[in-house]
Amino acid sequence: MQKLPFDILERAGWTGAQAALGAAVTELADIPLWWAAPVALTLAAAKGWVAGRLGRKGTASTLPATADPASHPRAV
Repeated sequence: MQKLPFDILERAGWTGAQAALGAAVTELADIPLWWAAPVALTLAAAKGWVAGRLGRKGTASTLPATADPASHPRAV
């Protein structure tokens, strides 16, 4: 089974969640929508930092080792 689709879905899912949270925060804080991008960027950095300490060592992935393409490099 290929692991790349799981990696793509993980990244897309986290990006969507961070963008939605960024938009929600700006709406709730009653600040201009352009602040959603810096808020989402901060969320992405925080997610990467946490995943790097709790997830697969040396990656910012939240995928389990069996599905993480970075865990088992493909032999060429």
